[in-house]
Amino acid sequence: MKHWLTLLVTLVLTAGCTTQVTRVSPDETIDLSGAWNDTDSRLVSQEMIDDALSRPWISQFQAQSGRAPTVLIGSLRNLSHEHININTFVNDMERALINSGRVVFVASSTEREQIRAERTDQDLNASEQTRSAAGNEIGADYMLQGQINTIVDVASRDQVRYYQVDLTLISLKDNRKVWLGQKKIKKLVANSKLRY
Repeated sequence: MKHWLTLLVTLVLTAGCTTQVTRVSPDETIDLSGAWNDTDSRLVSQEMIDDALSRPWISQFQAQSGRAPTVLIGSLRNLSHEHININTFVNDMERALINSGRVVFVASSTEREQIRAERTDQDLNASEQTRSAAGNEIGADYMLQGQINTIVDVASRDQVRYYQVDLTLISLKDNRKVWLGQKKIKKLVANSKLRY
């Protein structure tokens, strides 16, 4: 009887400690803490993509050069009060702009280091017919830079979280700012009196 009681207690404790996972659509909005999340990232990338593609900088560049503008991702700084993975919305933007066929992106400085190292290795080890020669890189016309800032206002158990994402596209030829993108997100977070 003692073994059955021990087994029953073990089963009850184990059942109470199991993790339940529910798959949801990546587009579904789920806000648990009020902190920056995947929905905020998606909203920023969608608005920035739409805005960047609708502005005259692309058509002006194409009219002057006869080709699509080439963009390089520069520094994107998180100046907010919390950890924000900037790469999620930047990668979404890069993918959408490339897939539009209207913008070309070149590899970032860290990506270029790996590619250049591979080219050097190919110079030594690959056949002449298959090696990629140095000196054929495409130069960027513009650099995308930006930052995320936040303001948090707290009173008692409630807080307002304000996020502002600013992106700037700068001409490498003459330092002109040709596009300024901005997305603002504001959240009211009401915390419960009960804390677990």
